[in-house]
Amino acid sequence: MSGFRNLAIIAHVDHGKTTLVDAMLWQSGTFRANQRVAERVMDSGDLERERGITILAKNTAVRYQGVKINIVDTPGHADFGGEVERTLQMVDGVLLLVDAAEGPLPQTRFVLQKALALGLPPIVVLNKIDRADARPGAVLDEVYDLFIDLDASDQQLDFPVFCTDARKGLCRRGLEGELGNLQPLFEEILAKLPAPTGDPAAPLQLLITNLDYSDYLGRLAVGRIVNGTLHANCAVGIARVDGLGRAKVGVVYSHEGLERVEVESAIAGDIVALAGLGEVAIGDSLVDPDDPRPLKRIAVDEPTMAMVFSANNSPFGGRDGQYVTARQIRARLEKEALHNVSIQLEILGNDAFKVMGRGELQLAILIETMRREGYELSVSRPEVVTREIGGLRHEPMEIVQVDCPDEFVGVVTQKLGIRRGQMTEMHNPGHGRVRLAFRVPSRGLIGFRSEFLTDTRGTGILNHLFDGWEPWQGDIAGRTTGALVADRAGRCTTYALYHLEPRGTLFHGPGTEAYEGMIVGENARDNDLDVNVTREKKLTNMRASTADEALRLAPPREMTLDRAIEWIDADELVEITPSAIRLRKRVLPSNQRPKTRRTKE
Repeated sequence: MSGFRNLAIIAHVDHGKTTLVDAMLWQSGTFRANQRVAERVMDSGDLERERGITILAKNTAVRYQGVKINIVDTPGHADFGGEVERTLQMVDGVLLLVDAAEGPLPQTRFVLQKALALGLPPIVVLNKIDRADARPGAVLDEVYDLFIDLDASDQQLDFPVFCTDARKGLCRRGLEGELGNLQPLFEEILAKLPAPTGDPAAPLQLLITNLDYSDYLGRLAVGRIVNGTLHANCAVGIARVDGLGRAKVGVVYSHEGLERVEVESAIAGDIVALAGLGEVAIGDSLVDPDDPRPLKRIAVDEPTMAMVFSANNSPFGGRDGQYVTARQIRARLEKEALHNVSIQLEILGNDAFKVMGRGELQLAILIETMRREGYELSVSRPEVVTREIGGLRHEPMEIVQVDCPDEFVGVVTQKLGIRRGQMTEMHNPGHGRVRLAFRVPSRGLIGFRSEFLTDTRGTGILNHLFDGWEPWQGDIAGRTTGALVADRAGRCTTYALYHLEPRGTLFHGPGTEAYEGMIVGENARDNDLDVNVTREKKLTNMRASTADEALRLAPPREMTLDRAIEWIDADELVEITPSAIRLRKRVLPSNQRPKTRRTKE
């Protein structure tokens, strides 16, 4: 068992986890000197590369001094906490990365709390030590305070500390000294982290913590062998929620670098991928069919945000999507709920499905993924998931941490106060930026991020983390502006849009096709306004000195998927197709909307 180490790298978003894994892969000899590999090689998905964040946890393995180190790169964003929770079940220790300038942030607390609760020993790495505003000594004190606040044991508090520049692949032990290669970090991993416990001769026990897919082999089950030995083409038992089943393992894969390598057998302590099992789910256990000993299923925090997905029934529905029916959307969502333990699905009717997740970003990533796969659908405004506790309705709360220039403290405090936020902490280190902490209902943050970036002129940083349930906090004011709604079908004309510009902000330019009920802009006032965007200039045989003047329009506001989901109100939908994102009213005919509104009230 001493030939293995299983390690997860955990941190807040953008603190350098994936970059450090890159450096470990290079310096362990996994890549040849002449092998060209992109930066952030673990972020293999298109969305991960575009957004610069890790969305799915991924496995890799390096060899150092004859020991195989299985490394799991985890997401750092709070919305993908389900990925972190299940991957921590596979490892025996964690590498906690903290930015040497920013210090511990909300997601640092979340991932560390999960790791400490499982009794995993940590190694603390202060990354980005090359930053001009790095403050390693003060950040290390904050890390100690965080450990103490989370009730870490004496053994967990006795953690080694490294300073790294992950981009250059440099590190040093402690706060002082010269930076060198990653050799001290590799040696500490072998010395500090325990080898996996388990008995290769005991009855088989393997917990499935991830599912993958191969075009050639179908579904792959990924997990760590806790006890026993697993052979290719052997019979196993599958401990499911509803009882014990039987299956046959086809191919056994072990991880070597970024590749999966087919092996004849694997022993306790290794992380493997298995083909040929058929229908399995995350949380199922593979056991010895003659002596079944199931492992405890993965426990995941409940979702806090929900959106309703439905088939696209607009006049433009079915134009450019490959999968447009409710049956196809349902099948795709059921597949996602099977792979993603933090997503829950509720069937509301024949063509509407309530999808519950951790936050707006997680649901937006799912929608964007489906869109790129060729799906066409409509989604509603995000709503919080509530629960009954002691006969009272409770709602989720969030810890919100804001880092902004000191001149914007007033406007941020005012905006969060309107959204039922209470300030819990204010820290001004004296270099022009202030760190604020608030406790805010989750629904108060819906649509807040874009408003926050506008108020702070793009200089503010906003992080938030789920922080339990509280009784319903009362009404929260929604969007203060109305919508400009097209009252007929046709193409938008420059003449019509030019005369609508004083009314508000436009979302579309000339030549865009519109239909009745489609939202074409934001009204500066708080009421909705039906407008004619297809109006053309009447031609006469009279000449005027201004006749040939060109009409100049301001560029329309581009509504990305994230911004559209934040912007819409309860009576509106976002229509998503592979080539377009449109906003629309639920009820398209203008003469039926007032009646629907009165009925709802």
